[in-house]
Amino acid sequence: MKEKHNISRRSFFKQSALAGIGVAGLSQVSSLLTSCSGGDKTSSGFTPLKEPGSYYIPDLMDVAKDGKKLTAGVIGCGGRGSGAAQDWLNAANDVTIVALADVFQDRVDGLANQLQNDRGITIPEDKRFVGLDAYKQLIDSGVDVVIATAPPFFRPDHFKYAIEKGKHCFLEKPLFVDAVGYRKVVAAAKQAQAKNLCVVTGTQRHHERKYVESYKRIMDGMIGEITGGTVYWNQGMLWYRDRQPGWSEAEWMIRDWVNWKWLSGDHIIEQHVHNIDVFTWFSGLKPVSATGFGSRQRRVTGDQYDNFSIDFEMENGVHLHSMCRQIDGCSTNVSEFIQGTKGSWSSNNGHTIKDLKGNILWQYDMDEENKNFKQTNPYTLEHVNLINHIRSNTLIEQASETAISNMAALMGRESAYSGETTTWDNMSSSTLDYTPADLNLGKMDISKFVVPVPGSGQ
Repeated sequence: MKEKHNISRRSFFKQSALAGIGVAGLSQVSSLLTSCSGGDKTSSGFTPLKEPGSYYIPDLMDVAKDGKKLTAGVIGCGGRGSGAAQDWLNAANDVTIVALADVFQDRVDGLANQLQNDRGITIPEDKRFVGLDAYKQLIDSGVDVVIATAPPFFRPDHFKYAIEKGKHCFLEKPLFVDAVGYRKVVAAAKQAQAKNLCVVTGTQRHHERKYVESYKRIMDGMIGEITGGTVYWNQGMLWYRDRQPGWSEAEWMIRDWVNWKWLSGDHIIEQHVHNIDVFTWFSGLKPVSATGFGSRQRRVTGDQYDNFSIDFEMENGVHLHSMCRQIDGCSTNVSEFIQGTKGSWSSNNGHTIKDLKGNILWQYDMDEENKNFKQTNPYTLEHVNLINHIRSNTLIEQASETAISNMAALMGRESAYSGETTTWDNMSSSTLDYTPADLNLGKMDISKFVVPVPGSGQ
């Protein structure tokens, strides 16, 4: 059965299994991955942006290779944590979940019940940890892998402690909400490298075959040198939770975390980081400065904005326009567009590369992926990749790369909040710290959490 899978995978990726098809091979790409119009558009000489083999391409197999049994603990047992738990269990044989941690007992018990009902996995009472320090108890409980999916504000401390204790990590995005968190993450990532600990982040487009194949072709030079781009995450309003009787200020905010800037980082960081990350990944560039604006129009709870528009200047002078909105009744668009000297790539309505006249040179064929692979869920494939690296004792460390796109989003947010242009150097070294002065599950002064007003100096 395994051999049949390997054969179909080789035929599916044809000549591009390792790091992208070569120049001479562009015109021979299998119809499994491409459709072209206007004749042969890919046989002329493309100059690679990077040489094949010089950049990382994940091996996106359906199921991780067999190996030693791995135990995981989940920190943050809400919707994303529950989803990540299922993705971990779907990714390989001989993996399990043995411990859970959350600020709230009902969250821990909810995921424990789900694992029992869906998987027959019993989480003992002494492996159900509750409270703000529950993550330490989970990490100290003997797990091999930490699945960190609590609200983003907590991620740097969870990551730092996990690496100190020698644990492999899956870190949901984003990785931090402020500059202090950024530096914690970067330091922990360096420690992970030194300890040969594997770290995969929840920027799942890195484990989505259509993005990986698009990246390879851009590296092969199909659109030429990258000259700019536009990235979008425009959607309707996200969920929110009204305060319930008996909830303290802290409990309400943590349960409604996606609407509070200290917990989520605002939606430019919490969600739009995905799209910004595609550009920083494909271009290999980080931003030098960000100038933007945003506002709050119709958000119901919390203290953050519901729209942003940011102009990023990258290291080589290229500009990226970033746009995100969460308002009902408006047009929607979650995609990325990159312009090059010889053509362009877009993820909107299929992953397509066009020349400068608009002729399609290459288009990803999702139907053929579905025929050739059983597992097409990138949320599961990121765990497949993590497990493969752990079992082969081969380092993967994605936190450093994700920190770049995360910091870009933070720069854009702070520019919109303040009305001032921000720079990488100033923001990455700043004292910006979103930790509440009176963080506890009892009384907190909620009056301090106000919507930013640009130009006010606040």
